[in-house]
Amino acid sequence: MRVLLVEDEPRLADAMRRGLQAEGFAVDVAGDGVDGLWYAREHDYDVILLDLMLPGMSGYRVCGTLRAEGDWTPILMVTAKDGEWDQVEGLDTGADDYLIKPVRLPVLVARIRALVRRGARERPAVLEAGDLRLDPATRSVQRGSRSIALTSREFAVLEFLMRRVGTVVTKTEILGGVWDADFEGDPNIVEVYVAHLRAKIDRPFDRAALQTLRGAGYRLASDGG
Repeated sequence: MRVLLVEDEPRLADAMRRGLQAEGFAVDVAGDGVDGLWYAREHDYDVILLDLMLPGMSGYRVCGTLRAEGDWTPILMVTAKDGEWDQVEGLDTGADDYLIKPVRLPVLVARIRALVRRGARERPAVLEAGDLRLDPATRSVQRGSRSIALTSREFAVLEFLMRRVGTVVTKTEILGGVWDADFEGDPNIVEVYVAHLRAKIDRPFDRAALQTLRGAGYRLASDGG
């Protein structure tokens, strides 16, 4: 089993390499993000172990770049960054698992084996409505050749609608799919985000993809408006 370890602390990298080799893994080591990305592009690995705070290029960028290029090798982020939002960002960037340092070798090996059993994920399908494209893998949106910047919640609302393109969905369905079933805030928050989306995906392009059907709900036109 071949593993790429991207870790910039030489002593830690050497200890992890020796420990993994003792468990029967073949291990390549990269000391910064740029080299790590090169190794990942040039060789086939069963798993990539990726630190986040790396010289040259952060682990977030390495992971996001690989996913954008269609490389779905399982990635385990191994990092001292233990904040809740650090973990959220790491997983949202495309990592498959997240492990906080200091790491005990038996746990690391068990996580690696679990990822290998799962295998590489398939790249999520790009969603399209006419020239409007949403890529769940890279969390990017384009209208024609122009990129559109959305907040996380705007992206979630648009993705919900694009997965049901051409279908009328109610405000309650959007709340349940994007917020949660126990949401207790003002349900008119949906109208706010629909207005935000129209201002970004329709109005600048003189389109009307996001339609309101009074008394029924919302629909994203399958032709992109």
